[in-house]
Amino acid sequence: MTASTLTLPEAHAIANGLRNQISRVFIGQREAVDATLCALIGGGHILLEGVPGLGKTLLVKALARAFRGSFARIQFTPDLMPADVTGHTLFDAKSGQFTTRRGPVFANLVLADEINRAPAKTQAALLEVMQEGQVTLDGAAHALPPPFLVLATQNPIEQEGTYALPEAQLDRFLLKVLIDYPTHADECALVTWATGGKVGDRLDVDAVEAITDAAQLIALQEVAAHLKIDPSVLDYAVRIVRGTRDWPGVAVGAGPRAAIALVRAARARALLAGHDYVLPDDVKAIAPAALRHRLILSPEAEIEGLGVEQLIAALLDKVDAPRN
Repeated sequence: MTASTLTLPEAHAIANGLRNQISRVFIGQREAVDATLCALIGGGHILLEGVPGLGKTLLVKALARAFRGSFARIQFTPDLMPADVTGHTLFDAKSGQFTTRRGPVFANLVLADEINRAPAKTQAALLEVMQEGQVTLDGAAHALPPPFLVLATQNPIEQEGTYALPEAQLDRFLLKVLIDYPTHADECALVTWATGGKVGDRLDVDAVEAITDAAQLIALQEVAAHLKIDPSVLDYAVRIVRGTRDWPGVAVGAGPRAAIALVRAARARALLAGHDYVLPDDVKAIAPAALRHRLILSPEAEIEGLGVEQLIAALLDKVDAPRN
């Protein structure tokens, strides 16, 4: 099986295999795993939100190992400079020439850990990387190795010393995924695995096997991009996004980029689910992850204690899905 001859059943098998490999070390959290895979298959970036200790780094490392991808982690701090992310040029006195030192973004999967702790200037440096897939150093553009995916994390409960992500950058993320505490059964399984003959608390991904490579993953993305979607289902996705713009409690709704993201993610979810075409359920299931970071609530909604999840759920109940 080569990347150029990847069929739909083979693409289904690879997508499901990636999920199974990640589940070997990242126990539970099926929705978070599937959403992360949807972002990867859909060719978009993902924002992971959850309290510390829920395995966000482990998830990214397992994903990189499953397709033999390169992995880099950037710990975002208030003193992080743009050059620490993208790289820089320096003068070599011995050779008398300038050399380029590439930054950690030159990897297939980049974990931007606690991205909201870096100042706006550093966040802006990542913006070009996310949007253009390239880094500009001293006027020269350097393309990043495909597939390229930024997985950014942020802590929802600790706001001291953080810089809120600007709306323009939030809109660059295909999905925002909430990682919650595991269930009791999953936590028991996790503790059993993590303490079974292991010294220390460092979790490794040795149990994850590489089942594909970067070339096949790009082909997998191509299969997802060409998955059939009926005009009525596409219209359903657009109506959901347009509905956010005049929904009670929403001050600023989602723009056209949200509709594009929703369709891309729905195609990826359909492929992951083994469908031959996109179902309305694929759109509805992935809609919260595609919309929750693109809406600005009105002051009245915040005073009443309404959250973005409640408003999205109410909207999805109101927008009629195609029946045929």
